[in-house]
Amino acid sequence: MISPFINIANLTKTYKKGKTSITPLENLSLEVPKGEFLALMGPSGSGKTTLLNLIAGIDSPSDGVLEIDGNDIRGLTRARLTKWRSSHVGYIFQLYHLIPILTAYENVELPLLLDNMSKRERKNRIDAALDLVGLSDRAHHRPTELSGGQEQRVAIARAIVHDPGLLVADEPTGDLDRESADSILNLLDSLANDHGKTIVMVTHDPKAASAAHRTLHLEKGVLIKSES
Repeated sequence: MISPFINIANLTKTYKKGKTSITPLENLSLEVPKGEFLALMGPSGSGKTTLLNLIAGIDSPSDGVLEIDGNDIRGLTRARLTKWRSSHVGYIFQLYHLIPILTAYENVELPLLLDNMSKRERKNRIDAALDLVGLSDRAHHRPTELSGGQEQRVAIARAIVHDPGLLVADEPTGDLDRESADSILNLLDSLANDHGKTIVMVTHDPKAASAAHRTLHLEKGVLIKSES
């Protein structure tokens, strides 16, 4: 039996705010197979962003099982978790977080600058990532010379340039018009179906969620409905 890429069991996250305990997630269980494109929906405060941050290793759970591709995330020290994230997780955000003075090529290059690789290997990876998102002809354009959809494609190229198995996307189409949003969703679908990336996307947009393989709905930290 093949183990799920994401294995979550009885996951709980509790914060302290003064003398008050806040529990955005409680006893949540979830399995996500490798190569699935999963959408998370729910109202503000439902726990979906907390869950996304836990899956990405940005935050740590209070209790429960959290395994990503066989790695026990709860068992990693802070230093090892940081190293794990840098090679296993790609981040895609609503606001693209591109550096305005850098070209598309240079923005995509950023995650690789601390890696011990040759200049040729780095170039090959950047070229491949830009080609995959359809922006080879915009490599030397700065963000101000790109459309919103093109900026998001650069951000996706930056997220995949180190070939992570997991992509986490927080409202990746929230700042785009419908045509650009559809283009980005088609790209994410291709990354899952054709390149085996496991994608977890938070969205408020039912149209965006419909592009995923499966949609999970959260309500006050509890999984209440699942749709294929």
